[in-house]
Amino acid sequence: MIEMQDVWKTYPNGTVALQGIDVRIKDGEFVYVVGPSGAGKSTFIKLMYREEKATKGQIVINDFHINRLKERQIPYLRRKIGVVFQDFKLLPKLTVYENVAFAMEVIEESRKKIKPRVMEVLELVRLKHKARSLPDQLSGGEQQRVAIARAIVNRPDLIIADEPTGNLDPETSMDIMQTLLEINRGGTTIVMATHNKEIVNSLRKRVIAIEAGRIVRDEQRGEYGYED
Repeated sequence: MIEMQDVWKTYPNGTVALQGIDVRIKDGEFVYVVGPSGAGKSTFIKLMYREEKATKGQIVINDFHINRLKERQIPYLRRKIGVVFQDFKLLPKLTVYENVAFAMEVIEESRKKIKPRVMEVLELVRLKHKARSLPDQLSGGEQQRVAIARAIVNRPDLIIADEPTGNLDPETSMDIMQTLLEINRGGTTIVMATHNKEIVNSLRKRVIAIEAGRIVRDEQRGEYGYED
């Protein structure tokens, strides 16, 4: 599914965000990426969907050689990846249904397929009854569930979640995690960057810890391991 070999990332200002990253993530895994602020977690995540490009090294995701992709090929990679952000990134003037449908429209899916699939994923995230609501009529947890529905509507092989519970209270955070775990049980690989110690320690999965741009720990059913 995901393989990184000797991956480095240096930004134009000289900041070395990642150095010598070697990691392999199998199809169907659920992986937490943890570490202190500024450790390189977000860069690690962004390299996977080519928001950032590695300075050196090789990244392969489902036979896509990420660093070799031409700009016109990047949209084809992203059709296989769903991304969930901390701040939801919903389109404020579109309804819940329209926000999720938009992800299918941009890949020119037929209208005949869009409606049943959108309603299917809204049912999965328990928001079918809010299909006609606008984002500002929803709670934070509901908005994040819409973002998850949008991320999975095109049946991606991989979900990348960057602090998906960062703006949510503990109860809502656990609700979001149950949704992600259900999606993972269906076979979708999930890589999640998080600062949420309670989630990592209670819902034990593989933990990759990054410090100062290096992987310092990689454990199955690991703990968060940092003090806030």
